Amino acid sequence: MVMAAGRTGPRLRVGVISAGRVGAVLGAALQRAGHQVVAVSAVSEASLRRAEELLPGVAVLPPDEVALQADLVLLAVPDDAIAGLARGLVATGSLRAGQILVHTCGAHGVDVLAPAADVGVLPLALHPAMTFTGRAEDVERLANACMAVTASGVDDAGWHVAEALALELGMEPVRVPEESRRLYHAALTHGANHLITLVNECAELLRGAGIEIPDRVMAPILSASLDNALRLGDRAITGPVMRGDAGTVRAHLAALGGENPETVASYRELAKRTAERAEQAGILRADGAAAVREALDEEPS
Repeated sequence: MVMAAGRTGPRLRVGVISAGRVGAVLGAALQRAGHQVVAVSAVSEASLRRAEELLPGVAVLPPDEVALQADLVLLAVPDDAIAGLARGLVATGSLRAGQILVHTCGAHGVDVLAPAADVGVLPLALHPAMTFTGRAEDVERLANACMAVTASGVDDAGWHVAEALALELGMEPVRVPEESRRLYHAALTHGANHLITLVNECAELLRGAGIEIPDRVMAPILSASLDNALRLGDRAITGPVMRGDAGTVRAHLAALGGENPETVASYRELAKRTAERAEQAGILRADGAAAVREALDEEPS
C-alpha cells in the first residue's frame, strides 16, 4: 500500500540498494526520521564499511532480497545502472504493487523506472542537491539542502509522497519536471563539480607560488565570491577581466604557461565567458571586452 511518509504517519520498511556515499547517508537520514532500514546491499570494502558505520545492525543482503523486504526501495546506484536494475527487480518478482521505488539520480526522472510502474510500484526520483562524502556529517548537511523531486504526471499522489519524504529529511522539496531533469543536473554538475576542480587548481598554483597554506589564503576570498555571486549575480564579477586589464591577462597567461600549462586552456575559456557576461551586464565596456578577448586569443610567444 502506497502511503505518504510523515513523522505522525506510518513507519516504512526501507531497503537500500546500495551503500554508496548517497545511499548510506539517505538510509541513515530516513532511519533518523523514524523509518526502519531493514536491509542494505553492499559489495565493496568501502560500501561495507559505510553500511557498518551509518546503518549498524542492518542486514547486508543481495539487491533482490533487499527489495523483497521493503516498503520503500532506495536505488542509490550509478545512473546507467538504474534502468537495468529496475528491470531485473521486476523480472525476479522482487517488487510488488504498493511499494515505493526511489532512485537518487539527478539526470533521470521517473521514466527510467517504467517497468516497476507497470507492476503497480510508485516510482519517484529524489535527488539531493548536496555533495556527499559518505560520512555521518552528511546527514546533518541535508537539513540545509534542497531535494529535487519528480513523480508521475498522472495525478498528484506521487508528488505528495515525494515531497513528504523530502520534508521528513528536513530538506526543501523542489519540483523538477521529467523533461527538465538533465538540464537541472547539468547545471548543478557545472557549478558544484567543476568548482572543485577550479579550487584545487587554484591551490596547486598557490603552492607553486610558494604559499604553504593555500586554503588559508583561498577560503575568505572564495567564500566571499560565492556569497556575492548568489546575492548579486553577474554584478559580483571583479578582477582584471571586469576592468578590461588586457595586460594583466597576458601576464597571467605567461605565468600559468610557465608554471602549470594544463591550466591555460581553462583560464582562457573561463576568462572569455567572464568577459561576455560582464559586457552583457554592463560592467565592462565594449572596448575593454575586445581588448581582453584579443589578449586571450593570442598565441603564446
